[in-house]
Amino acid sequence: MLLHIVARGRIGRSPEAELVERYVKRLSWPYKLTELPDTGGKMPAVEHGCRIVMLDETGQVLPSRDFAATLEKWRDSAVREARFLIGAADGFDDAQRASADLLLSFGRATWPHLLARAMLAEQLYRATSILANHPYHREG
Repeated sequence: MLLHIVARGRIGRSPEAELVERYVKRLSWPYKLTELPDTGGKMPAVEHGCRIVMLDETGQVLPSRDFAATLEKWRDSAVREARFLIGAADGFDDAQRASADLLLSFGRATWPHLLARAMLAEQLYRATSILANHPYHREG
């Protein structure tokens, strides 16, 4: 299953970009990163077999193991792509939220978009490590 991060805004050469790169390079699953301008730009077409996850402050706060279990369920049911959307500074509107398969939150605090991208990359690496029984994520 392809893990596809689609984010508004350019990350450029920043400390957050280094963190994103550090974690996605470790992924054993295929991944893709797509950047869109802050406004406008065309969202990649959603094809059959794609699940949409929006990072949104109103979303569910999932423990890492539950997040991994969600990815595992999708992978095992032949989902071809899990697309993770990080919106612009004003987030997503109600219609966009309603179209998501999952609204995901990294807590009730508001995070800078570039940092949220790095946090998502780390959680994707952690989730795939959990599913591979890799020692990166340990109980305790």
